[in-house]
Amino acid sequence: MGIIRDMQRAHATQVADGQRANTAAAQQRDLIRRNADLAIAAAQQAATDAERQRERQRLYAEARTADAAAANAEVRARLSDLDALLLSTLDVDDHIDLDQFKKPLTVPPFDPGPLARPLPEPSWDSYVPPQPRGMGKLLGAPLHQQQTANARRVYEEAHARWVAAEERRERQLRARKRSYDESRRKYEAKMTAYNAEVDRFAAAVAGADPASVVEYFAMVLGNSVYPDDFPQHFRLAYLPKQKHLLIEYHLPPIEVIPVVKEYRYDRVRDDLTAVPRDAGEIRRRYVQIIAQVTLRTVHEVIEADRGGLVRQVSFNGIVDTIDRRTGRFVRPCLVSVKTDRETFAAIKLRRVDPVACLKHLHGTLSVEPDQLAAVTPKIDFDRDADRDFTEEFNVLAEIDERPNLVTLTDAAWERQLAELFGVMGLEIGPADRGAGGSRWVATDPRPIFGGPVVIHALRGAPAGAAAVHALAGAVTAAGATKGILVSLGGIEPEAYDALAGRPLELIDGPALVTLLAHHLRVKARIELAREP
Repeated sequence: MGIIRDMQRAHATQVADGQRANTAAAQQRDLIRRNADLAIAAAQQAATDAERQRERQRLYAEARTADAAAANAEVRARLSDLDALLLSTLDVDDHIDLDQFKKPLTVPPFDPGPLARPLPEPSWDSYVPPQPRGMGKLLGAPLHQQQTANARRVYEEAHARWVAAEERRERQLRARKRSYDESRRKYEAKMTAYNAEVDRFAAAVAGADPASVVEYFAMVLGNSVYPDDFPQHFRLAYLPKQKHLLIEYHLPPIEVIPVVKEYRYDRVRDDLTAVPRDAGEIRRRYVQIIAQVTLRTVHEVIEADRGGLVRQVSFNGIVDTIDRRTGRFVRPCLVSVKTDRETFAAIKLRRVDPVACLKHLHGTLSVEPDQLAAVTPKIDFDRDADRDFTEEFNVLAEIDERPNLVTLTDAAWERQLAELFGVMGLEIGPADRGAGGSRWVATDPRPIFGGPVVIHALRGAPAGAAAVHALAGAVTAAGATKGILVSLGGIEPEAYDALAGRPLELIDGPALVTLLAHHLRVKARIELAREP
């Protein structure tokens, strides 16, 4: 029933997008962004003559200040979405009524179009010549007879053409009707078979068929719409005798938390300064995200199960990421919980602290998930799961066509960045590609504050202090006014310490995704590939 899962996912995404658009944080962010755009437009339209130069500079400073406010609004909106991961699902009915996927058998009535209207039959009255009158009646009898004979011949020819046209119209009408009847039979047969498959699937789920139960709960979890950079990749297994559902869920990496606390505009240096977020706050927020995803997943399963298919739920939360100590891909388990239906259903999720709630359920949660400190799973998924009733689902991989910035070719990666910075106002040429990544020396065409800009772009391990020092050296060597470091793999805290007031700007993966969405309307994603 993959097509049903895709349809349901698309509907859930549409509903969630509408809900996000109506949040106060989103409305505030849009208002600030509009004000920033208006300020930038005003600065661009200001006159360039000497007597209005001061006004132009004032408008430009206001535009840059508004741009910083817009960037801060984006950060606040992101944090608001992360803080509401659990609460946002509580107003959604997670049960899926499979009957809604059945399609009606009604078809539009047969429409013959112009073929339904017979052609007007020629009338002899329209052809017969008028009777002679007066003296013409005595002298013109032979002429009238001649005219009548000619009219009769023309009439008969017209009538023959009408007969042929009517026969042709009736043949075409019959052919169109046969085609309609055939199309209707095929459509009804297709819909009947489709609806029968929906009925079969619904009956199999109600009858606790293990494979169908797994598919149903995959649809439920697939409906759960998270932020774009959350993986939504999971494995499910169902043990029918114990009514036990096993879940192995891929958690988002810690990089989903903005590493920038706020942006500040420095009028003297004409630069947006990024204030880094404290590492302790990032850890606390990440623990909260893990706990919320865990409780949200179990809640969605329990709420969607109106047939009593599941008596127990076991959840292992794993993360696909890079171990910064070794540079290798790892998959630690950061949270694990096993709970029964009655215990979990009695919890009032609107009022709980997610971490405390997991402890109440005797779950284990990593105290240092930022260090990838694993916990001992409550279940061994591969050992405890029944292979016959286990399936893996990657919701985004099945339906998502967004470009994955991790797997883009080097040329496509450089082209995407060049287009982004070009739209943002830089004049940028071909990249200089090397072992350290891609590099550009671009030009900021603005008067007074413009000049050369050095851009370094990395796709690999998180950028540290060494990458910042390398960029600073390149800025000095090029006589540039500014440097930009793009690091798809993230930015280490010591990289921000290395800024030391330099005219450098650091952009991590989530920030790059946001810039692409805002400036290019490109919804990109970051999904790490597993090593073989």
